[in-house]
Amino acid sequence: MRTIACLTVTLAVLATFILSTPVRADQYRVGTWKTAQTIQPFFYKDFLRQGESVTVFPFSNPADQKTALLAGSLDMTGTTLAHAIQSAVMGQPVVVVAALCNKSSALVVRKDGTVRQVVDLRGKKIGYVPGTMHEILLRETLSRNGLAAGRDATLVRVDFFDMGTALAQGAIDAFLSGEPFPSVAVAQGYGRILAYPYFDESVGTINAGMLVTRAMIDKHPEKVQHLVTSHARATELLRRDRDRWLKEAESFGTPRAVLEQATTNIELAWRMDADFVRKAKNLGERMQALGVIARQPDYDGLFDLRFVTRAEKDLRP
Repeated sequence: MRTIACLTVTLAVLATFILSTPVRADQYRVGTWKTAQTIQPFFYKDFLRQGESVTVFPFSNPADQKTALLAGSLDMTGTTLAHAIQSAVMGQPVVVVAALCNKSSALVVRKDGTVRQVVDLRGKKIGYVPGTMHEILLRETLSRNGLAAGRDATLVRVDFFDMGTALAQGAIDAFLSGEPFPSVAVAQGYGRILAYPYFDESVGTINAGMLVTRAMIDKHPEKVQHLVTSHARATELLRRDRDRWLKEAESFGTPRAVLEQATTNIELAWRMDADFVRKAKNLGERMQALGVIARQPDYDGLFDLRFVTRAEKDLRP
């Protein structure tokens, strides 16, 4: 896992500093994570037109992806909905044009048995990545159990790829992250899943989406549409062909047996509708109540459903 982390960080740096060179209209640059639930961009190539190409750049956190997008180094990137909301609150010109995945989160504790329920996390150190849905779910879970992050439990910033090592070595007592890291912790014997923390039906299990800039939509709407339709086709392909999905995910460094377990907690996605946006608004309200954001963003500007609506038509037989 550590090798994957180093490669991901290296590619993130390359994406920020090298990709600023001009790219032809028939070339696409897309950012994502190397996980089973964010894998679709690696299959866009199957749906491009003749003469087109796509380069996929893996990152280790949503902030770096968004930074590369705003710098013009990427045409589109995955991000968590929580980070998209935070970015919009800051006035950044980002737009969510498709869903990416749902579910995928788990709260993991050390296998020593000292933590049996969430309230036992009082006084413990918990690993998390800022700006992710996992952070919001962690804060929500602690709050529901009468614990305040920072006061009753210490939140420790740890990259996803380092969480397992930190837990195994005792540097943290728990972590909340996306798959496959919870399943890896269980398979390797140092972790135990305490809970699969999700919001109630008002928010549901929404997690991540595909992000572009407002300028990209204004200047190259046809390019955005082609990427969204390719994303939709890739998602549907992997839903139908589980073996192909897991073979590609296995190439990221996670054993097939672990992926089989992890995928019970993963849902690939691309569709968005009014109900999706409603849930995102409810998520924003929870984020404000938890003190993560100070105000609500302009959701009409943050979400653009036109591209998934057109993709629905493109995918019809």
